[in-house]
Amino acid sequence: MDVALISDSHIPSREHEIPPSFRERIEVADHVIHAGDFDSKGALADIRHMATELTAVSGNIDPQIGLPERATVELGGVTFVVTHGTGPHQGWADRVATAVREAADSNAIGVAGHTHEQTDIVYEGVRLLNPGSVTGASPADRPTMLTATVEDGSLDVAQHEL
Repeated sequence: MDVALISDSHIPSREHEIPPSFRERIEVADHVIHAGDFDSKGALADIRHMATELTAVSGNIDPQIGLPERATVELGGVTFVVTHGTGPHQGWADRVATAVREAADSNAIGVAGHTHEQTDIVYEGVRLLNPGSVTGASPADRPTMLTATVEDGSLDVAQHEL
């Protein structure tokens, strides 16, 4: 199963659209995970239109779009705990790892945004993925996203940037 992981669209306040090559990756994915900060109902609707299946959470600028603050989804034998990671930059990994441990077992993968920095790390035994900003919204200096292949409990992640 192919999964597109994105976050921090910030459309329309900081950017106008997702770059075409990233839109293509989103459209062909079997499942899309968005870690919040759509910025508008229109941005959420656009992602929903592109995605075959969508798991999404609200970010710190998304209080009115009707998404949960945390979601858990199992894909191809891998459990993902999705949250935005809201708070100061320092402490991001601790907040996200704590959310993962509260929601699932220790093998779950944390997916969060907020920092606009693409990350794939293991923090205190929990793998954390941050796709960065899919539009390159400030403070990012370029658009980034992650794709993953999940099958029989294995996870292979690729980083993409423009």
